[in-house]
Parts: sequence; structure tokens; C-alpha cells
Amino acid sequence: MSTHYVSTYQGNRFYPLEPRIADVSIEDIAHGLAYQCRFNGQTSVFYSVAQHSLIVAALVPDDLRFAALLHDAAEAYIGDMVKPLKVLLPAFSEIEDKVTRIIGESFGVDLSHHPQIKQADLIALATEKRDLMPYSVEQWTYLEQIAPCQDVIVPMAPEIAKKAFLDCFESLFTR
Repeated sequence: MSTHYVSTYQGNRFYPLEPRIADVSIEDIAHGLAYQCRFNGQTSVFYSVAQHSLIVAALVPDDLRFAALLHDAAEAYIGDMVKPLKVLLPAFSEIEDKVTRIIGESFGVDLSHHPQIKQADLIALATEKRDLMPYSVEQWTYLEQIAPCQDVIVPMAPEIAKKAFLDCFESLFTR
């Protein structure tokens, strides 16, 4: 076992280079996502990955909601990387995919890239850009054909986002 691990909220060790199902905890995931700001913190107010995940889950059909809720769960353990760097560092994406697969296995859900979840993710992204990045006036080419949600995002405090994420998880997870 590698000595390179992430210490989690609950005091667990998560080994991103050698992820194991036994090390996956929904409490750690919810906490990590709730306290992690989208866009590397470059938003007008704090806005968590947990709240983003809730929005994506609300935009897909019921049978995809659980996978949509967990689509960014790996970020709880490995963080996220801004797109320009991710393109330059393909090994990060490989690690992210491996961690995502383990999380999916842990909860019995396929977290591979589903087109409807990807579309919902883009709709959430367009909405986030509109509502949370007022100074980002340049066009993002991958959002050209994407209409944002009509509702304006009202950012949640981390502890509220964590609770909402866990509540949604509990309502969707079938053991």
C-alpha cells in the first residue's frame, strides 16, 4: 500500500493511487464536496461542488439521479483541476477515473460518462457562469448551444449543502 494518502474529514485514509472500496465513505464525500468551491474559488460567492451535484441530479430523469448526484464524487478525495491544467496533465484524469470507478462500485452505480448527465452538467455550468461569475464575459465555446436554467442559483452555506447532499443520497440510495 502506498504511503500517499488523503486524510479525510472522518479521520480515514484514502489512497488515490490505489483506491479501495473499503475506504469510500459517503460522509467524507458529502463533507469534501460541501466545503470545496467550484471553479477553483473564482466565483463571486462561495458555491460548493455539493450544491452543483444537487443541481445536476435535479436536471436528469429519476433513473439517473443517483449517478448524477455522485458524478463529481471523486473530487472529495482528489480535488478538481482547472480545465487548462487537466488537458496538460492526462495522468490526473486517469487517477480521477479510477477513483470514480471505485466510488461507483462502492454504491453499486455506474458512474461512467452518461450523455444525459453530461448535458445536465453543462446546463448547470452555464447557469453557474451566468449567476456566479459576473466578470467572466468571454464565451465558453462548449456552452454555445447550452441554455442555462431559468432559476437563479442561491448559494448554500457548506453545512446546508452537506445536509442536502446527504438527504438526497439517502433518498436515492437503494441498498
